[in-house]
Amino acid sequence: MPQRTAEIELRLLLEAIYQKYDYDFREYALTSMKRRVQLAVQQMGTGCISGLQGRVLHDPAAFTELLQYLTIPVSEMFRDPGYFLALRQQVLPVLRTYPSLTVWVAGCSTGEEAYSLAILLREEGLLERSMIYATDINPHSLERARRGIYPLEQVSGYTRNYQEAGGTGAFSDYYVAAYEGALFDKSLREHITFADHSLATDSVFAETQLISCRNVMIYFNKGLQNRALGLFHESLCHRGFLGLGSKETLNFSKFADRFEPVLADEKVYRKL
Repeated sequence: MPQRTAEIELRLLLEAIYQKYDYDFREYALTSMKRRVQLAVQQMGTGCISGLQGRVLHDPAAFTELLQYLTIPVSEMFRDPGYFLALRQQVLPVLRTYPSLTVWVAGCSTGEEAYSLAILLREEGLLERSMIYATDINPHSLERARRGIYPLEQVSGYTRNYQEAGGTGAFSDYYVAAYEGALFDKSLREHITFADHSLATDSVFAETQLISCRNVMIYFNKGLQNRALGLFHESLCHRGFLGLGSKETLNFSKFADRFEPVLADEKVYRKL
């Protein structure tokens, strides 16, 4: 199929999804979106993007299936340990001065980062006065996050990350082996609210002291990146902190002059 035709089909599909289901992928990076949609076409056996569009428009279950391809969840506990070590050593001492803390994990996927931050806050004596809002657009991912159960075979990697992130205890203290997985401590989940929220269409919902949005905006085009950064800037309190992914930056964005880098290597910024 000619590239131009495939691009037209893709844009029509994304518009149809928005009109039918109110999920807005129209400002996502087309290269990444095209790759994900082509995989869905193959796995769902629709033959072409137009065939996929027809099925999605007439079958909500097909859209639910497609959504798993469009929002491929990739995460792990204490991913990029240097980031969490930097938060522990440089950011949390500042946040300790607040009487209460609100943390927003935007694009939380299946919840690993939210639980990692909860553990970090507990070890620094801050969890009891903290609330973590963890948001995503994928309801299946959010349900997995609420359960707090992760495959046992991944726990050894999580443990290494935790130790490299400056963990002060035994990682095994935070979970029990259950349901063929690692079930994380209910007392951690009590400080996490998992909720549906789209950076493409929704607005600010709380004043926060720390926002962690990592490896999400790499899938956005420039316009949507600026929209997300605008939400973060509006949501953060004065001198609040923003953490991005290792391949993400505020450089060349509309908000480059509204934040200052405080830990450049770990992509941690502070609102001016």
